[in-house]
Amino acid sequence: MLPLNKNIKLILNYVIGPLVFCLLAFSIYKQLNRQPNWEQSLHQIKEAFAGMQIGKLVVVILLMLINWGIEARKWQLVIRKLQPLSLWQSTKAIFTGTTLAFFTPNRMGEYFGRILYIEEGNRIKAISLTIVCSMAQLLVTMIAGLVGLIYLRHTILTTQPADESMAFWINTVLWVTVFGAVVLTLLYFRLAWLVKGLEMIPKLGKMVKYIRVLDSFNATILWKILSLSIIRYAVFVAQYYLLFEVFNVGLTLTETFASMAVVFLVLAIVPSIAMITELGVRWKASIELVQFFSTNMIGVLATSLSIWVINLVIPALIGSLLILSIRIFRNR
Repeated sequence: MLPLNKNIKLILNYVIGPLVFCLLAFSIYKQLNRQPNWEQSLHQIKEAFAGMQIGKLVVVILLMLINWGIEARKWQLVIRKLQPLSLWQSTKAIFTGTTLAFFTPNRMGEYFGRILYIEEGNRIKAISLTIVCSMAQLLVTMIAGLVGLIYLRHTILTTQPADESMAFWINTVLWVTVFGAVVLTLLYFRLAWLVKGLEMIPKLGKMVKYIRVLDSFNATILWKILSLSIIRYAVFVAQYYLLFEVFNVGLTLTETFASMAVVFLVLAIVPSIAMITELGVRWKASIELVQFFSTNMIGVLATSLSIWVINLVIPALIGSLLILSIRIFRNR
């Protein structure tokens, strides 16, 4: 590959950050503006901040920091196979990845954002390590989603025993998720199988050297990453439970877990572009599931909007500012 012209490097290093920030702000505004009843949801959020519920909102924001702190620790654990990072460097990588995820299908830009903090020679290998974190979180999401589906199936079939169509689709999704969870569990705890499988594909032979680092993971580190993923999942559920209380949705902890477990499963498997569809998918899935336990749909919308802003928008804005300090290409 030819070396980049010095002026091009300057443009890439110092123009991308401000541009990303402007695009992010615009996309947030456009996505919010296209959602139904967003004014009512925003009004409820303002009332909550002005009333007695502000304490719970502050806790939810603190949980966001814990949430991304756990993810940063996971990234730090896996990336040390290539390059040691401090927890602060790892946290910056996580926020930067969240920013770039806003502009890409299924948040694929998250991988690129993280590897900006890795030395140039290790960046492709770092992508395969990032996938380990994603696999662990997806595995937790699928297993929790199974529990949620079983609970919802019991609830729905008890209240609507004649709805055979709904029962068919719930059972279909349930068994597909079981199959997916089994396959993912085998791949996660046998990463060497994945490497050997790719080695058998002739066209991918050159890429195997970049993922061979996966062979170095032992069961101890994989269980540690999985444990952190479980804690992070519990943080998500706690945020929803607190916000359901703030906006008077009226769900028990069990109902919150079951409905949100299925929402998280939907968000994990439905193809989406974060800046275009994620808020809409989140709202639609939340309404469809929570309506079995509550009639306060405006409260559900306010909760979804709050979660989207706290867990995604704020970290993405932080990441866009951090991009200003990154030099994508370093002088040699």
